[in-house]
Amino acid sequence: MVENAPVKTIQHGPLTIEGYSRAAVQSYWRLPELSIGFDLGAQPWGFMGTETWFVSHGHLDHIAALPVYVARRRMMKMEPPVIYLPQETIAPVQEILKNFVRLDRGRMPCDLRPLVPGDEIELSRELVVTVSATKHTVPSLGYVVWDRRNKLKSEYRDLSGDQIRDLRMSGAAVTEEVRQPLVAYVGDTAPAGLDACPAMYEAKILICEMTFVSPEHRKEKIHKFGHMHLDDFVDRKDQFKNELVIAAHLSTRYGASSVERMVRKALPDMLDGRLMLWL
Repeated sequence: MVENAPVKTIQHGPLTIEGYSRAAVQSYWRLPELSIGFDLGAQPWGFMGTETWFVSHGHLDHIAALPVYVARRRMMKMEPPVIYLPQETIAPVQEILKNFVRLDRGRMPCDLRPLVPGDEIELSRELVVTVSATKHTVPSLGYVVWDRRNKLKSEYRDLSGDQIRDLRMSGAAVTEEVRQPLVAYVGDTAPAGLDACPAMYEAKILICEMTFVSPEHRKEKIHKFGHMHLDDFVDRKDQFKNELVIAAHLSTRYGASSVERMVRKALPDMLDGRLMLWL
């Protein structure tokens, strides 16, 4: 394994969360069991096998490694990856890749797909990704990955197998789609981007930015530039129904020990032990 970028890994139930995030440095996340990743601020060598990525916005610390990732997969004779991005970023990214083709003298094969709030992407029969607007200084998106199953309608649950078969043969719809939010991801956003998508608070796992934690940093200014403060988590502590909340994208102004101290002072129970600082 080539160790060329830091990666932190945890297991939550059947899912593995891998990645690293630091404001203005680099953000990248991967869920190998779901075969998807979020943001391409850097590209650990071990992430190369994941072929579907969702990019939150076009700032360099979230997208700079996109050409590296595409070129590596070509070099290793892998299939071109599928990369979903905000619609507004597609043309600039295409132009960047064209210029790298000129510099590198190698192709940059990839499938860039534009997204807007409200879109749904079917990854498989069981997995669907929904897209919501977040609030940042450039066009930005948040993503929720849903587990989708067809289950027997409640009014038919007491029927026998033969009765259900007869209903189905008569043309009646005996099942209905049931969705459960598995993973929610927001890159850079003011609190409004989180609040606009209630499923963010319901997903089993929420990966969310907490760029600022110090009382010296005023929330009003932070929100203006599309970021969140520790106080925003305190204000919403009763809204987080998630099993795990990963707070990441901490500002480089802070050291790990000072972040830990300030967060534990503001949230002593760490959201009943569900809040994890990705430091």
